[in-house]
Amino acid sequence: MALDEGSRSCLLRVRHRLEQDIKPTYIMDHMISDGVMTVDEEEKIRSQGPRKDQAVALLELMLRKDNRAYISFYNALIKEAYDDLASLLHADLPRTSPTAYKSVPDVQTVMSEGGVPQRPVVFVSRPELSNKVREKLYQLQKEPGWVTIFGMAGSGKSVLASEAVRHHSLIEECFPGGIHWLSIGQLEKPDLLVKIQSLCFRLEQGLDSQLLHRAPNSLDEAKERLRFLMLRRYPRSLLILDDIWDSAVLKAFDIDCRIMLTTRNRSLTDSVSGAKYEVEVESGLDEKKGLEILALYTNSKIHGLPEEARCIVKECKGSPLVVSLIGALLKEKPNRWRYYLAQLQQKQFKRIRKSSSYDYDALDQAMAASIEVLPEEHRELYKDLTVLEKDIKVPAKVLSVLWDLPIEEVEDILEEFVNKSLLFVDLNNKPYLYYLHDLQLDFLVEQNRNEIESLHTKVVHQYQQLYKDVHPTSGDEESLYWIRFLTDHMAKANLTQELYSLMFSLDWVTIKSQLMSPAHLINDYIAHGAILDKENSKVRSQFQEFLSLNGHQLEHRPDVVQLALSEPYTSEVYRQARMQALERSRKGKLYFDWLNKKCVESLSLLVIHPHQGSLYSACFSHDGAKIASCGASKTLKVFKSTSGEKLMELQAHDDEVLCCAFSPDDQLIATCSSDRKVKVWNVERSMLIRVFEEEHEEQVNHCQFTNTTRRLLLATCSNDKFLNVKVWNLNRPSSQNTMFGHFEPVNHCCFSPDDAIVSSSSNDGTVKLFQVSSANEWKTINVKALFDGDEEVLVKCSTWTADGKRIACAARNAVWVFDVETVDMLFEIRTNRLSMVQFCQACPTSNLLAIAYSNYGVELWDLESNKKVADCNGHLSWVQRLQFSPDGSQLLSCSDDQTVRLWETKKVHTSSAVCLKRDSDVIFSDEEIIVSAADYCNRLQVRDGRKGQVLFQSEEKSSRVRCTCLCKQLSTVALGQEDGTVEVLEVPSGKLLASLQGHTKTVFHCQFIQNGQTLITSSEDTTIRMWQWQSGECKVLLGHKEQVRGFSVLSNSPSRLLSWSFDGTVKVWDMESGQQLQDIQAHRGAVLSCHISPNGSLFTTTSADKTVKVWCCETWGCVHTLTGHSECVRSCRFSWDGRRIATGDDNGEIRLWSVKDGSLLKICSQEGKDGMDSLHGGWVTDLHFSPDNSLLVSTGGYIKWWDVERGEALQTFYPKGLALKKIHVSPDFSTFVTIDNIGILYVLQKVAP
Repeated sequence: MALDEGSRSCLLRVRHRLEQDIKPTYIMDHMISDGVMTVDEEEKIRSQGPRKDQAVALLELMLRKDNRAYISFYNALIKEAYDDLASLLHADLPRTSPTAYKSVPDVQTVMSEGGVPQRPVVFVSRPELSNKVREKLYQLQKEPGWVTIFGMAGSGKSVLASEAVRHHSLIEECFPGGIHWLSIGQLEKPDLLVKIQSLCFRLEQGLDSQLLHRAPNSLDEAKERLRFLMLRRYPRSLLILDDIWDSAVLKAFDIDCRIMLTTRNRSLTDSVSGAKYEVEVESGLDEKKGLEILALYTNSKIHGLPEEARCIVKECKGSPLVVSLIGALLKEKPNRWRYYLAQLQQKQFKRIRKSSSYDYDALDQAMAASIEVLPEEHRELYKDLTVLEKDIKVPAKVLSVLWDLPIEEVEDILEEFVNKSLLFVDLNNKPYLYYLHDLQLDFLVEQNRNEIESLHTKVVHQYQQLYKDVHPTSGDEESLYWIRFLTDHMAKANLTQELYSLMFSLDWVTIKSQLMSPAHLINDYIAHGAILDKENSKVRSQFQEFLSLNGHQLEHRPDVVQLALSEPYTSEVYRQARMQALERSRKGKLYFDWLNKKCVESLSLLVIHPHQGSLYSACFSHDGAKIASCGASKTLKVFKSTSGEKLMELQAHDDEVLCCAFSPDDQLIATCSSDRKVKVWNVERSMLIRVFEEEHEEQVNHCQFTNTTRRLLLATCSNDKFLNVKVWNLNRPSSQNTMFGHFEPVNHCCFSPDDAIVSSSSNDGTVKLFQVSSANEWKTINVKALFDGDEEVLVKCSTWTADGKRIACAARNAVWVFDVETVDMLFEIRTNRLSMVQFCQACPTSNLLAIAYSNYGVELWDLESNKKVADCNGHLSWVQRLQFSPDGSQLLSCSDDQTVRLWETKKVHTSSAVCLKRDSDVIFSDEEIIVSAADYCNRLQVRDGRKGQVLFQSEEKSSRVRCTCLCKQLSTVALGQEDGTVEVLEVPSGKLLASLQGHTKTVFHCQFIQNGQTLITSSEDTTIRMWQWQSGECKVLLGHKEQVRGFSVLSNSPSRLLSWSFDGTVKVWDMESGQQLQDIQAHRGAVLSCHISPNGSLFTTTSADKTVKVWCCETWGCVHTLTGHSECVRSCRFSWDGRRIATGDDNGEIRLWSVKDGSLLKICSQEGKDGMDSLHGGWVTDLHFSPDNSLLVSTGGYIKWWDVERGEALQTFYPKGLALKKIHVSPDFSTFVTIDNIGILYVLQKVAP
C-alpha cells in the first residue's frame, strides 16, 4: 500500500527540518523492530557517511515507503524524544483501519511475544550472514526441518539468529504463526523439562482457558504436548533453540516442526529426522565492523578511535564476544585502551569480564565450557594442541605422530573437534588441514602454562621415535610441518642438546633449505640464538652467516656441501662440508675446494633476492627492522632486515616502480612510478590509502618523507619539464607546494636533516635547495660548471651529511662535496674507476659516504680524510640505490642483478682481495699454480694461486691491459694494452725486458712459443705480429679485414699458425715466411672460437651465425656443418680422443657431437633442468674435456662439470660474481682456475679421498 498523499506532502514540507536534527541510527533501530525497514536498507543508509547524509537518505527512503513506515517513523520520533518533530507529522498521520493493520504482523510484537531477545545495546549488522540464514529459513516455508547456526564460542550466533528473524516479509510469508525462542545451554534432564514446561505454558497463554492443561510431568509427556501445540495451534511458526550442546536434548524437540538452533557442534542434527540446513558463523568480524562496535560503545567516530582499537580487533581476530566485552569495559573506563589491549595480549582473559548479554562472566569460562563436554580422553588430546603455532594449519598425519594413533582414528577425533567448533578445517586442501582460532590457542596456552615444556617435549620425543635419525623429505604437508617447526618445539621443550645437534648440522641445513625458503633457516638462528650461543656462539654465527650470504643461491637448490666448501677454513660449516665431500668422493661424487678463498673478504651481511627483474629502490624502515624494495616487476615488497623473510607483497603500480620510502613512524610507505602516480600505503594493513595521480605528467623518479613526524610531508620529483619538484601533505588531495627552478628532468630529491630544505638534482647540471615552508629557491649549486666543455652533465643525486652543513652531489664519474651555507666546493671524490657514479648516500651517524658505480661496485669513503675505507663487491649488475641503516651500522644496496645486499659498516676495510680482470694466463707446474692478470688499478699481477701471494706487481699502466701470457722457461710475462703496446717483463723483478710498438689498436691475445723466444700477438687493428722480442724483430701477418680475436699453432705442424677473425674467415699462415697459406671463408658471421683436434687433423669453428663447422687440415675443406643452436655459438672443444666435439652457445646450452658423422649425441641438461641450469647463468664461454674423456667442464655464469656419456650435470660451483670468461685446467683435470666479473680469483681443486 502506497503512502497517503497527505502524509507524503507533509514529509516533503518538513524534510529540511528533519534532516537537520534527527539521528538516523536511533530511528532506524525502531523501524527495523517494527518490520518496516530491512537490515540491508539500514546498512545502505549507514554507509552514506556523515549523520546529515544518512538523514537525507532515510527521508528519501521514507518517501518510497507505505503508511506503516510513516507511522513507525512517527512513533520512533516520540520514543527518541523528538516531540517537536513528531508534532509536525501528527496532523497527517495516515488513517489505517484496525483490521487492515492487524492483518500485517507487527515484528516487534511477534518478537516480544515469542521471547526473542532484543538487539544488544550496541549492535552492528552482519547483512551477508543474516541473508544466508534467511535463505535457509525460507526453505522451511513448505516443509518442517532444521536450520543449524554453528560456530565457536563468542562468534555472535545468538545475535545473528535473532536478527535474521527480525524481518517482516520472512514472518509474513513463512512464519505467520509466530517466532518462539527458547534458551537451552548445558542442562540436566529435570532442567530441560522445566524449560519445555515454560515454553508450553507460554504457547497456551493465547488459547481458550478451557483448552489449558496441567503442566507435563515427564519429558515424553512434554514432548507430546509441544508437538500438539506446534502442529495444531501454531502450525506455521518457528521454534528457535539457542545454545544447544547435547544431541539428547535435541531429540526432545524432534516433533516434525520448523526449528532453528544455535550451537557449537554442527553434527547435533545428525540424531534427528527431517530436512537439514546449515549456516557457519565466521569466527570474527572484519576490522571495520569490529571498530564500529568499539566506536558505538565509546560514543566515538571510527576515525577518532586510538590506534589501540585496531590492535584490539586484530589481536582477537574480530571475535564479536571479545570486542563487545572490551567495548563494555571501555564504556565505563574510556582511558583504559592500552590496559585492555595489554590484558588481551598477555592472555589475561579473567580480567576481560562480564557482558550482560552473555551467559559467562569472563572469556575463559566461555572457552572452558566448550572443552568440558568432550570425553576425558579427548580432553587430553585437545590439550596437546597447545603446542600449535598461531595461524598454522596442520595435517592429520602430524597429530597421528603426536598422539601415536592410526590416521583413521585421528581423523575421526578431529572431525569431532571441528563439529564442536573447537577446531577449524581447511577443506580446500587435500589432505585437509586443521587449525585453532587465536583465542582458542591463547586459552589453551593460558590453561596449560605449567605444562608447556612437557607438551613440547612429548612432540619432540614422538617425532624422534618415528623418524629416528632420518628426517622426512617428501615435501608433503606433514614433512613441511616437521621441518619448519621441529626446532621451535625443541627450544620450547628446553631440549638444548637436541637443538644444538640439529641446528649445528649441515645435513639439517641441506634438508630444510631444499624444502623451505632460506629465510626460515635464518630466522631459526636468530630466534634461538640465545640458546645456541650458550653452546657455541662462534658456530652459530658461522651457520647464520653461511645462510645469509648464500640464501639467494639456496633458492636454486644447489649441492649444499659444494656451496659450503667455499666457507672459510676455520668455519664449522666448512669442516662438516669437507668431511662429507671426502666421504662422498669415495663413492665417485665430484666436489671442489676453493684453495685461495682466504684472500677474499666480504662486508656483506645478507643477500635477498626479492623480485624478478631489476631493482630500482630499496630502503630501511626507521626502526631498522624492515626493508622495502621495488623495481621492474611493478611490485612493492617488505622483508625482515635480519633474515629476508617476506612480510608483505603488493602489486603497487601499472608500470615500473622507481622508488619507495618509509614514513618516519614506519606506518606508511610511499611509492612512485613510471605510470606518473604517487601512492601511499599503510604497512600494517597492506592497504592503499592515498593516490596522487593528476599533477605529474611524466614518470616520477624519486620520493621521500620528512625525517620526523613533526610535520609529515612527502617530496617527489619527476621528468616533467617545469613542474617537476612537489611537496605533498597527505591530508590534502593536491600538492601543498611546487618548487620552480629546474627546466629539465629531476632525478632525485631529499629533505635536509631538520626538514627545512629540499634538495633536488637535475639533468640541467644543478642541485637546487628549496625552503620547505615557502617553496622558494634558496640556493643553487652549479655542478655543470665544474666540467670543461658544453657536454651534458646529469646530476644523479645529492645527499646531506648528518649535521646538515655539507651536501654531496654525484655526476659522471665523481662526487663533489659542497658547503651548504656558502655553496663552495670543499673537495672532490674521484676514483680510478672508469665507470660512472650511479648513487651516493651519506651516513646519518658518521662521516662515511657510500658510492655506487656502474661497474657494479660499491665503495665507502671517509668524508673527513677523503679516503676510501672499503670496497663492497658482490653485485653483478648496476647498483641503483644505497641507504644506511638509521644507526649507521649497516648499508643496503640494490641492483639490476635482482638482489638486495646488506653490508656491515662496522667491519669496514679496504679489501685485501684486489680485483682482477678476467683476461688471464696460468701455468701449472708440479705443486705450483702461477696466475697472471691485470687488476682494477691497471697493474699487472703475477700470483701464487694456492697461497694467494703476490709474486710480482707492475706499476700502474697508462693504457688498459687487455691480455697477458706467462713463459715458464724464461720467467717472463707479456701484456698487451688498449693502445697497441706490448711489453715483456721479468718475474719477479718487474724489469722491463721489451716494449714492442707496432699495433695501432687493442691487443686481444698474446702467446709465447718456441720456449719463449717468440711472442705472437693479435689485435683489433686486423693484424697478427710475430715478435722476436729480445731483438725487436717483427713479422706482420696481414689479411684479416676485422679484429683478430685469437690464433693457435697447429699441433702436427709447428710452423703453421691458424687465426680467426670477426670477418668470418680462418686463415693459415707459414710462421717462418709470414706468408698466408689458406684463406677460408668459414662463416657468414663473426668467428667466435676455434679449436684444433689433439692429433692436428681437424679443427672446428663456431660463429655468431649459430653454426658449428668441422674442417680438414689437409684439404682445408668443410667436413661437417653442425646446426641446432638457437643463439651465437661461443665456445668449442675436441675431446682428447678426437671422437667428440662440445659446443656452447649464448643461451647456456651445451651440445655434444660425433666427429665421425656430425650427429648430435647429447644436449647437456636437457632433461630435468631447472631455471638456473637452463641458462648456465649466461653465455657458455669455455669448455674442457678430462684426459679420459668422461668429464666435461664448462664456464658461463658459473662452473659446471658434466658426465659426457649421459649429458648430466655432476656438480656446480657458484662464484661470487658472474660472466666467467675462461677457465684454465690442469693436465690431470684436478685443478681449475678462473676469474669472475667482479674480479675474484678462484683456484679450485678436486676433493680426493
